[in-house]
Amino acid sequence: MESTAIGVGRPEIKAILEGLLLVATKPLGLKELTGLLPEFSKDDILIALKLLQREYDDQCHGLEIREVAGGWRLQSKSKVREWILRLKESTPAKLGRSSLETLSIIAYKQPVTRAEIEHLRGVDSSGPLRILLDRKLIKTAGRKEVPGRPLIYRTTKRFLEVFDLKDISDLPSLAELSDMEDTHELPLFK
Repeated sequence: MESTAIGVGRPEIKAILEGLLLVATKPLGLKELTGLLPEFSKDDILIALKLLQREYDDQCHGLEIREVAGGWRLQSKSKVREWILRLKESTPAKLGRSSLETLSIIAYKQPVTRAEIEHLRGVDSSGPLRILLDRKLIKTAGRKEVPGRPLIYRTTKRFLEVFDLKDISDLPSLAELSDMEDTHELPLFK
């Protein structure tokens, strides 16, 4: 039944998508996938992605297909992270408190200037901004039309990838963050 629902009798689309997502170095968007797979319709690709996503959601799999940063990615599930880190023999690069504070302000207030960030933090933010720019979690997004024309900052697609977000609207609300902080369950910035 499934083979007739996808790709007009061509179930290999799932295998093709799985292979593409495995070797991709970044999330693949629908536009990119339709360009790579002109023999399949946009709807066939979306249906196949959703089917693959459901198949990988099974508890016995260590992988999942997630929609992040405007595209799709095959990634390991968080439940196997401990063993993957053993393979990599390293720990992921962590951000310090000042960088996390700065990143949080940018994520929730973007676009925002350095002066606005420093006003909220109460301290100089040049160091954290440099770290976040180096890690490509934020970018400059022009200049604000005020005297002095300061740079404005916003988050990047890399930020969405790192924090496993489909888009910026997936960030928890500030009220939800406050509730999580009270129960010590801040999943976004572990």
